[in-house]
Amino acid sequence: MSEDSHSPAPLDDAVARRRRQRQRWQAEGERPLGRNLVMIGFLGWVIVTPTLLGILVGRWLDQRLGTGITFAGGLLVAGLALGCWLAWMRIHRE
Repeated sequence: MSEDSHSPAPLDDAVARRRRQRQRWQAEGERPLGRNLVMIGFLGWVIVTPTLLGILVGRWLDQRLGTGITFAGGLLVAGLALGCWLAWMRIHRE
């Protein structure tokens, strides 16, 4: 492949995004410590809540259906995946 066939657009986009972030930081300054702590707490709850709900629903289903820990384990993993995805989306919005 020739060098012209490779598009530098992703690199250009990343550089432009970083430049905008730096300009915004210089104009607004660093986020306050309190806001950072609130974000950390919020992310913790965003991850933990779906995980716990998955465990609770899974245990309830396992007790009703007599399936051991099948649903509890599966819904634990699903809840954790959902919580991590929600946290990731929130971080990217910020």
